[in-house]
Amino acid sequence: MPHTLPQPGLAIIYSNDMEQLRQLIIQWMREQPVAPLAKETILVQSNGIAQWLKMALASRDFNGPGVAAGVEIELPNQFVWQLYRAALGPVVPKHLPYDKGNLSWRILQLLPSLIHAPLFAPIARYLQHDEQQLKAYHLALRLADLFDQYQVYRADWLNEWSQGRDNLPDMSGKSVAVPETQRWQPALWRALRDDMALREAVQPFSSRADVHRQAFKALQQGEIAHPEALPERLVVFGIATLPEQSVELLAALSSQRQVLMTILNPCRYYWGDITLLKDEVRKRRWRQQRREGVPLELDPDTLHLHAPPLLASLGKQGRDYINYLQEFDHPEHYQQWFKQIDLFDEPLPEGEGSLLQQLQRDILELRPLPSPPRQLDAEDRSVTFHIAHSRQREVEILQDRLIGDLAADPTLQPGDCMVMMPDIHHYAAAIHAVFGRIDNNDYRYIGYTLADQRQRGHNPLLIAIEKSSRELYEGGYQTTGERESSPPLQRYYPDFETLLKAGFAEQAAYLYGPLVETPWQWHPSPSQTEGAR
Repeated sequence: MPHTLPQPGLAIIYSNDMEQLRQLIIQWMREQPVAPLAKETILVQSNGIAQWLKMALASRDFNGPGVAAGVEIELPNQFVWQLYRAALGPVVPKHLPYDKGNLSWRILQLLPSLIHAPLFAPIARYLQHDEQQLKAYHLALRLADLFDQYQVYRADWLNEWSQGRDNLPDMSGKSVAVPETQRWQPALWRALRDDMALREAVQPFSSRADVHRQAFKALQQGEIAHPEALPERLVVFGIATLPEQSVELLAALSSQRQVLMTILNPCRYYWGDITLLKDEVRKRRWRQQRREGVPLELDPDTLHLHAPPLLASLGKQGRDYINYLQEFDHPEHYQQWFKQIDLFDEPLPEGEGSLLQQLQRDILELRPLPSPPRQLDAEDRSVTFHIAHSRQREVEILQDRLIGDLAADPTLQPGDCMVMMPDIHHYAAAIHAVFGRIDNNDYRYIGYTLADQRQRGHNPLLIAIEKSSRELYEGGYQTTGERESSPPLQRYYPDFETLLKAGFAEQAAYLYGPLVETPWQWHPSPSQTEGAR
């Protein structure tokens, strides 16, 4: 009997608790499985969340399958590009002329010919006294990143600029003029397009905005080049925000496949106007209702009387994302699939719970600041702030806190703890120095893993190869000591010394072949060849 695909459609589930969202998708995957040999495709915010979700799938404590198999967990950008290629076929190239890597070099090439124009006076001032072109290089990198972000988040701006209009359209269809001091940005974009037209043949896709437009149309009309490449079902788990282009694409995909979006929403009530910005059309579309007693128009000076200021000050990104989702949310089409589509916690009685729980409930219930202020329990450590003089000291404070919490609560396990930081790469050395120095027989030992690390500077094999290559480039290789101190390098390349003495180009290809798709080609000068030993 042929397998039937899950019913197509877009379902959006809200909750203020990630664990409830996790439980819902585990239950849904168990009750509504995909084909036996098909994969569940799940999009997550980070590799840390992916690991947390896999651990839950592999455990039976959450009524899960007990094994994390047949599940493909990806980051959104990676999946979106796969979806483009599935919708349009191999005509979508792997690299586009307006990709960030290509843009940086094109901008660097154009800058000298542009800075003499009056419109580029701000750029010319910045590039003064730049004999070594370092400022120009770093500026080109920053501008390439900026235009790359525009392609993802503000493709409508780039379309206006390409047509010669220096406007900034918003989502309501209105436009404002680009500020006078920033008019060089549209001019630079047009210069890039003109330069591209001169140097390369006309291509069906030049930027991600072009690819998105055609893929979106193909999904809407059902004219998909490779429908077999589409996932049977897509789950978007707890992602805090997505670009508008990605949300549009997922909505278009839902006409062909089932798309389940689980959204972390801190408040059960409508909170779209807990800000100075108002959008009457979106207000009417919100699934959540206005809390009783909240006026239709909120004065920022009296905001604290009707809502928690913390939600207004820190919730802008989430508010705009949830606002945008309302345009695609039609609960009447999928409400019968689930027992509940709004999974919010029950209210906590006033004065009960820890400080963190009370803050969470204030936001959940859209409660204003309490008057008089609550009395803080001296023993309450649910929210603490620490000031440290270095990253290593931060990690030491964290270790002390974890040791104390694990000792105080026998049910708490290291696997239940997740530590988040802006960039794990900056803290990796301190974490290894603090947590890695304790023997696993010591009562203070806490097992840990690091997610989202860069390979460069982390993988021992890459570190040894990079150091050896740098020494070769600078004029020589000293002894075998570096190789002997690197077991990975010794294991993969036991005859490393012979490689170094025999030549460079072929050996570099041999050395880098297992690591990169295209071997690194290096042709040394005679002086560099003579300096090697």
